[in-house]
Amino acid sequence: MASTVPVVTDIAYQDLLDDPYPIFRRLRELAPAVYVEPAKLTLVTRFDDITRIERDPATYSADNPASLVNKVMGPTFMRKDGAEHAIGRKAIEPSFRPATIKEHWAPQFTAIAEQLIDNLSVADSADLFSTLAAPMASLSLMAMIGFREMPWQTLAEWSQALIDGAGNYAADAEIERKAMQASADVDAAIDAVLEDHRSHPNPSILSSMVNADPPMPIDGIRANIKVIIGGGLNEPRDAILTLVLGLLENPAQKADVLARPELWPAALEEAVRWISPIGMYPRRVTRDVELSGTVLPEGLQIGLCVGAANRDGNRFAAPDRFDVTRPKQSHLAFGAGPHFCAGTWVSRLTVGKIVVPMLFDRLRNLRLHEETPPVVRGWVFRGPVSLPVRWDA
Repeated sequence: MASTVPVVTDIAYQDLLDDPYPIFRRLRELAPAVYVEPAKLTLVTRFDDITRIERDPATYSADNPASLVNKVMGPTFMRKDGAEHAIGRKAIEPSFRPATIKEHWAPQFTAIAEQLIDNLSVADSADLFSTLAAPMASLSLMAMIGFREMPWQTLAEWSQALIDGAGNYAADAEIERKAMQASADVDAAIDAVLEDHRSHPNPSILSSMVNADPPMPIDGIRANIKVIIGGGLNEPRDAILTLVLGLLENPAQKADVLARPELWPAALEEAVRWISPIGMYPRRVTRDVELSGTVLPEGLQIGLCVGAANRDGNRFAAPDRFDVTRPKQSHLAFGAGPHFCAGTWVSRLTVGKIVVPMLFDRLRNLRLHEETPPVVRGWVFRGPVSLPVRWDA
C-alpha cells in the first residue's frame, strides 16, 4: 500500500551544512522522499530513485517557476525542459566542443595553472582554496564567458552570492540581498562586452549566445550566464580541492596515482562522487505519481540530493570512503539525463588533467598542514572552504 511523504522536523539546518551525510543516511532509510522542515523541501536521496526521476522529465519537470534559481538568476535553460532546454544548450554548444576545448581553452587553462603554481612555489605553505582553486576556477571561467579582465575575486564573490541565493532555503534576508546585488552586477558586466562579441565572433560563451541562430534574447543571456557563473565556478573549484583532499588523506592512493598517471581520470570521478560539489537541485512533480511506494502529489517541489545518492550503500560499497581503486560505476555528480552538466568535459580536463597533476608534480612532498585541519561545508553545494597544505620548498 502506497504511503504519503513523511515529515522530519528534528534536523538542525546547521548540521546539514556541517556534515549532511548522517542525515542523508537517515532519510534514505526512512522513505524514498522526505519533507525536511528546516530545508522547507521534500528531499529524494536514493540513487535509483533519482536516476528514475531524471529519465522522466515529463513527470519531474525542471521548469519550476517557484525555484530559487529563477528568483535569483531569471529564466535559465537549466530550469526548462524539452525544446526550450535544447535551444539553450545548443546556443552555448560551440564553446564546449571537444576541438574548441583542446585547441583553444586547454592552452589558456594550462597557462593560468602554471602562473598560480609558480606563485605558490616560492613559499612552503598555503591555503589552496584562496591561492589555487578559487582563482583557477574564476580566471578560467572569466575567459570562457568572455568578460573583460577583472580581479578573480570579483567573479568568485558573484558566484558565491548567486549559489548562496539559489540555496537559500532558510530564507535569510541578507543572503537574498547579496544574491540580487550580484545578479545586477553580472548584468552590467554582460552589457559592457556584448556588442564586442556580436561584432567579433569568437569561442567565448557570450559570443556563442549572441551569434546563435536565432540569437539568444538578452534576458536568456543574462540568466544563463548567471547559472554558468554559479555552477561553472564552484564545481571545478570544489572538485580541485576535493581531489587534493582525498589524495592527501590517503597516502597509499596518492602514491599509486602519482606512480600511474593513467589513474588521474578515475581519481577525479571518485572525488566528485565522494563529495559532490553540486549536491542538490530541484524538480517539480507535474502529476500525482508513486515513487517507490510513496505518493508524490502534483505540484510538489522536490530536491534531488545527488550528494546523498552518490553515497548510497545500495549502489556503492563502503560509500563514505574515498577509494580511487573503486570498480568503475556511473555516479550523479554531473547530473543525468537531458540536464547532464554541459561543463563536464571542461571540468574533467581542467581538474583531472591540468591543475591537480601539475600541483603534485611541482610541489614536492605536498601534505596537509599538521596544525590547521581542512574545513568542508555545505549540502546544496559542498566542498572544502579551507584546505591548508605544506610542501618542501
